[in-house]
Amino acid sequence: MENINLSIYLRDFIEDDAEALTTLEYENRDFFQPFTSLRQEHFYTIPEQLKRIQMYQKGRKNDETYAKGIFHRETNQLIGSITLSGIVRDVIQSAWLGYGLDQNQNGKGYTTQAIALMLDEAFQKLDLHRIEAGVQPHNRGSIRVLEKAGFQKEGLSRQNVKINGEWKDHYLFAILSTDERPSILS
Repeated sequence: MENINLSIYLRDFIEDDAEALTTLEYENRDFFQPFTSLRQEHFYTIPEQLKRIQMYQKGRKNDETYAKGIFHRETNQLIGSITLSGIVRDVIQSAWLGYGLDQNQNGKGYTTQAIALMLDEAFQKLDLHRIEAGVQPHNRGSIRVLEKAGFQKEGLSRQNVKINGEWKDHYLFAILSTDERPSILS
């Protein structure tokens, strides 16, 4: 769904995005690090980000992962990423949602808009039934974003993700295709 009233838009990553993705990751490395696995220096290079984009393209072709850049509508600048991964078909029809936004763009509603757009694709185009997201209990900003997008907290997954060498608890949030969602996109 194209909505020109939004401040951002989503687009599948293409190989030409490798430099911008490298810059985004490098400039936000300290901001992103508390929420992700340990990243070695080579992660912050154009060749590594190009490989990452190519993996995203292969994942999309195989209906396993849908990764998109979050772009600012006025400047066309890459300001974040959002991903549906771990897609399970058959009787499950689910995926995991992950996202990251440039630290300087936080607090402007862009992640909420990006999630709403991604949920439209997940439920309307990809015919998924359930989208899950995990959030560390101390990440109040991300919890608020998921709640604004219509996700419901379902419980605590104890030590389920290894981040920076330590197993971390995460709240499990989920939204169903049949759940009512706020009209963020109207």
